[in-house]
Amino acid sequence: MKIILASASPRRRELLAQMGLEFEVMVGGGKESTSQTKPEKMVEEISAQKVQQVFAKIQQQPEPILIIGADTLVCANGKMLGKPSSKEAAFAMLKLLSNRTHQVYTGVTILKKDTLGNVTTKTFHEKTDVTFYPLTDQDISDYLLQKQPKDGLPQELVFPWQDKAGGYGIQEPFGLKYIQKIDGDYYNVVGLPVSRLVQEMKKLGCKE
Repeated sequence: MKIILASASPRRRELLAQMGLEFEVMVGGGKESTSQTKPEKMVEEISAQKVQQVFAKIQQQPEPILIIGADTLVCANGKMLGKPSSKEAAFAMLKLLSNRTHQVYTGVTILKKDTLGNVTTKTFHEKTDVTFYPLTDQDISDYLLQKQPKDGLPQELVFPWQDKAGGYGIQEPFGLKYIQKIDGDYYNVVGLPVSRLVQEMKKLGCKE
């Protein structure tokens, strides 16, 4: 069965690879939007859109396929935090997260097409509570100036806050230094609740 990850996220690629799966990456490229207002429903709807956009491109292919799509959102003090659009937006987000517990929601959609062309889908979400220690303005400013290799390539450096919901990565030095505790799935905060994904794949008759 061909497995397709409907996401350009390098963290999700890494997690699927760590599972031992062979897969290819394909993004739909269409506009993503949601009519939902609750964070868990927002990420579910957008994950489903990502999957449907990719399926529309390849549904005529004869072989069985499995498409996995995901979307992550941070919610803090009633505010929805996606990827920051600027350094100033990232600063404001991290200021909001300082000394506070926030929620990380990841919605996941799985679409399976079997050899007969039958299509089955499953959409779910996971929520993890994350608590930060107090952050000073200097802590945040120092982090926002740091660069790291993009996708592990030393010749291309990027700001790590740019492509992450809430402006931080739990697996990166900033998260290692300032996250006090978590309640829930760690990998959900990275961007994909892997163990739940495995269970849902089994229910669809897929081998992990």
